[in-house]
Amino acid sequence: MCQSNAYFAQDGEEELILEDVVSVKPEGDKIQLVSLFGEQKTIDAKIKFIDLIHHKIIFEKQNA
Repeated sequence: MCQSNAYFAQDGEEELILEDVVSVKPEGDKIQLVSLFGEQKTIDAKIKFIDLIHHKIIFEKQNA
């Protein structure tokens, strides 16, 4: 499968945002995530890094 899990990175920890993400779309200063099952979340964050081997998308909160 090609989906990844999305996480916030903060203080060396990873906080799960959404599992089985299949779409990441910029929406102005926010990012919309959509899961394999149609669940949607819009977050105020920027991409920190993407780890395709481990199926992770790591975000940093914009207004932390």
